[in-house]
Amino acid sequence: MMTAAPQIVTLGAHVLDTIVQPVDEIPEGQGSLLVDEIVMSAAGPAGGTALVLAKLGARVVTSGSVGDDVTGRVLAQLLADEGIDVGNLRVGDLPTSASVLPIRSDGSRPALHVVGANALAADVVPWDALAAADHVHVGAPELLGPENVIEILDYARDHGATTSLDFLIGGEQAFYALIEPLLSHTDYVLPNAEQALGWTEAADLHAAAHALAAAGARVVAITDGGRDIVLVEGGELREIPIVPAEPVDTSGGGDAFSAGFVFAKLQGRSSADAARFGSATAAQVVAGVGTSFGTYDAASIDALLATVPR
Repeated sequence: MMTAAPQIVTLGAHVLDTIVQPVDEIPEGQGSLLVDEIVMSAAGPAGGTALVLAKLGARVVTSGSVGDDVTGRVLAQLLADEGIDVGNLRVGDLPTSASVLPIRSDGSRPALHVVGANALAADVVPWDALAAADHVHVGAPELLGPENVIEILDYARDHGATTSLDFLIGGEQAFYALIEPLLSHTDYVLPNAEQALGWTEAADLHAAAHALAAAGARVVAITDGGRDIVLVEGGELREIPIVPAEPVDTSGGGDAFSAGFVFAKLQGRSSADAARFGSATAAQVVAGVGTSFGTYDAASIDALLATVPR
């Protein structure tokens, strides 16, 4: 079991989210709408995961690409404010990736998104940081290209790190060609239900999880909104009950789950307990607006778990 703060590299998609809440309808024409909150937060399967990992107590280096613009400077500063090393965020010619998220009263949301500089995320890889890391998390590997991601994962594992993958793309089956070659090169695969079902064309989440494991993933943990997490490891499938939450904004839930799962695994916990820890972390984040929401650390997440029946 790791006792010192783990060193983690997150690499891939970084997004500046502007979240507006609540928005149950868009005014027509030039109409206006009074809302409760407008929040800016670092997000994305690399940036958002880095943010939550830092709150849990990890030492985090994050790597990717932002634009030479106000959005990029704000995004980098929000990450740096949490103690994250942003020295490997490349400043490129494309605009910083950003989303506007109008959050409905039930916590769901559409997204208005600019891919922008995330298309250049593979241009800078912090090889020295990878060699020193305890864990490497690649967020949105589909943007980096399979050959680049395989090289990164193999390099990290050759230097003693565990690795994980989380995704930005949807569940269209055609996207699986970008994902399947990576699965045998990583330890933890962390998709959502829509992605897993769509890529594998499986009849249900059990079959989808087994299909991803059969393609080489050592551990598959599939989140499904407010339903149980489907976990496959060593051929064994388990359903892990989620920690109950009252969602205000679900946009950061997936990244928070990934951060919690990875952090718990580095503490030597079983995959089932890591899934519970990830779920509890996500419950803290979705209770407010933005991936940055909440004041918590690993100890407070454990205190929450102690109150939840298994």
